[in-house]
Amino acid sequence: MKKSLYLLPFLFCSLHSKAQQNEYNLIIGTYTNTGKSEGIYVYDFDIKTAAFRAKSITKNVINPSFLALSKDNAFVYAVNEDGANSSVSAFSFDPVKGSMEPLNKLATKGADPCFVIADELNVITANYSGGSISVFGRDAAGAVSGPKQIIQHSGGSVDKSRQEGPHVHQVRFSPDKKYIISNDLGTDKIYIYKYQPNDASNVLVEHDSVAVKPGMGPRHITFSKDGKFAYLLTEMGGYVYTYSYSDGKLTQLQETAIFGKDFKGETGAADIHLSPDGKFLYATNRGTANTITRFAVQSNGKLVKKTEVPTLGKGPRNFAIDPSGNYLLVAHQYTNDVVIFKINKETGALTDTGKRIEVGAPVCLVFAPNK
Repeated sequence: MKKSLYLLPFLFCSLHSKAQQNEYNLIIGTYTNTGKSEGIYVYDFDIKTAAFRAKSITKNVINPSFLALSKDNAFVYAVNEDGANSSVSAFSFDPVKGSMEPLNKLATKGADPCFVIADELNVITANYSGGSISVFGRDAAGAVSGPKQIIQHSGGSVDKSRQEGPHVHQVRFSPDKKYIISNDLGTDKIYIYKYQPNDASNVLVEHDSVAVKPGMGPRHITFSKDGKFAYLLTEMGGYVYTYSYSDGKLTQLQETAIFGKDFKGETGAADIHLSPDGKFLYATNRGTANTITRFAVQSNGKLVKKTEVPTLGKGPRNFAIDPSGNYLLVAHQYTNDVVIFKINKETGALTDTGKRIEVGAPVCLVFAPNK
């Protein structure tokens, strides 16, 4: 009997620990210039039930549209889209409380940053209007320093109204972390830089570039879990380009439209992600469509289009799949909500849960451990 009693606390702790693993922080970046958002929002999100609860708001932050979480879950970095006054902000993050405290903010020296990534040594922003990349250091306390390097792209492409000059839309680490991949909507190119994280001033060194069809407008890229394939979404063209990837080299395998052959509206492709198991790829289309397209991923990396369904809101920007792969959440910039879909793990099909997170102008969703 005593042995059973001794086991009770252990069993309770084990059950409690397992229950805790079902809940994550959902961090939401927004545009505050609409007057409908107060800053960066954090919610509790249950990956088993899609239940959510408001946790905190970090206020007095200008347009914290895109966010990056440090690997140790202790810091959050946000771009502040504010024209010539744009900056990058660093925050300490308490995952239990879901609260953030500002550390510092530095000018990006490139207008309208729209993407940010971070590792243990550096914080890197993609500056859309500035057509540049800014590389900042970060200290042990998580604050940003520098910038250590600014890389200015040049050139344009065929659409003179939107591609009059470079527009860097994303930076991201290659799967092996040896390179930084940068998509430039304005020049219709993917730039690949060798990554030297410890260098004081030459963190990024030109390695290669890949041109896409003129007028496509490269936006976001994602990699397969094994790092062998990459999928590029083009904003203006509305196509997914499939590449094989090896040691800083991309080789095109396929070009696939995210819309049907009868679609006549305005294309505004926005975001692209693979399911955690790598079986399905999803891509959103804003413009007049407001849809999300599902592809099945073949063993050779190529895609087979399955369905295109409404996202049930207007202006689907970033979307995120929870770590378990149970739910897909779409942030709608113009209808001020996050729509929650259930994922059928066998088919990849999406079903509306009927659940909505009401938040002003959401544009970035990040899942983070809550402990």
